[in-house]
Formats: sequence, structure tokens, C-alpha cells
Amino acid sequence: MRPDQPLKPGGLAGLLGYRLRVAQQAVFRDFATSVGEVSPGRVGILFLVEANPGVTQSRLARAVHLDRSTMVGVVDALEARVLIERRRGEDRRTNGLWLTRGGRTLVERLKRRIEAHERRIANRLSASERAQLIGLLEKLSQ
Repeated sequence: MRPDQPLKPGGLAGLLGYRLRVAQQAVFRDFATSVGEVSPGRVGILFLVEANPGVTQSRLARAVHLDRSTMVGVVDALEARVLIERRRGEDRRTNGLWLTRGGRTLVERLKRRIEAHERRIANRLSASERAQLIGLLEKLSQ
């Protein structure tokens, strides 16, 4: 076997988990190149806070499948970058999360870059294939 020749996938070729992981890596590489300044996970958190102003950390943690202690670190990091802020909730025991002005500006800039990234990734699929893939991935994640 030549050193530049790809390895045979063996039993990996038919494994759904393997194919999902390889596809995710390709999408994340493109995301890092085109969006770059914020990780996909943190972009997701910013988008969720934008769509759900005042959401609590615990609800946000459940939505993105992170444990609460991990979420505290993520929120602390986004707060340190002045992208989100904690505000006292109505019951005074919880804090709601809100985008700051800088956070809103960043989210709008990221949306444009992500739209270009999505178009680049999706151009490999027809519109019906894209819709089918999204439906299938949604089904798998339930």
C-alpha cells in the first residue's frame, strides 16, 4: 500500500455512527474556516438565547444536552466576552440570559456567515435530499 493511498474503511463503511462523525467533521471544518470566531456549540447557545430572551441556564443546558456545571462555564465565558448578560429572574432565585448589544451584533454577523456556510455544504445535496436528511437526523436525535 502506498503511503498516500487512503485506508480501506473495513467494517466502518456501513456504520451509521462513523458516517455521521465523518460528515460532522467535514461540516465543522468548513464552519471553522468560514465562521471561525465562535465554536458551533457557542453559536448555538447564542442563537437560543436570541430566540428565547430571559431563558434560564438550566433550561438552556437541557436544550443543548450539557450538564449544569458545564453550562456555567460556557455562560461565564460568553459573559466575559460581553456577549450575554445574566439578569435576575422574576422569582429572584434564577437568572435569565439575554444577549448584550455586542452579542446581538455578533449574532447578526454570524448569521450571514453561517448562511454562506450552509449554502456551501447544502450545494452537495438537492433540495429534497437536504429536507430528507434534516428529517432523518431529527428522527435519529429523538
